Amino acid sequence: MLNKLFMQKSEKIHIQMFRYTFVGGTAFVADFGTLYLLTEFAGLHYLFSAVFGFIFGLIVNYSISVRWVFNVGSTDRKFNQFVIFSIIGVVGLGMNELIIWSLTEKLHFYYLYSKMISTVVVLFWNFLARRKLFTAGRK
Repeated sequence: MLNKLFMQKSEKIHIQMFRYTFVGGTAFVADFGTLYLLTEFAGLHYLFSAVFGFIFGLIVNYSISVRWVFNVGSTDRKFNQFVIFSIIGVVGLGMNELIIWSLTEKLHFYYLYSKMISTVVVLFWNFLARRKLFTAGRK
């Protein structure tokens, strides 16, 4: 069972979602850590820090997702896939910024709590859109 979850290639959505949750967790640490460090120690506004954190998390997410979650392997379409992966990420970034801003500015949540809520919402958007990207044309 553990071998199926962690090691074997799989097209099954529940296994990919399980793996994507781990990848998302790793990307979240990169994203959230960058947001916190740039806001608290570099003095950037939290919305600017959120952009830099999101970009760093996107790079981490892509790097691991193509190898482990979606089993892309080597392909001559890597640049095109990364561009589409990034466009999906930009939509996610827009959602992220809107949710963080709304919760922080309008509902007066602490910006890090707003980020946690945003992460859950954007996780599902990113997974479903990226799964579609990497499984399109297969089978």
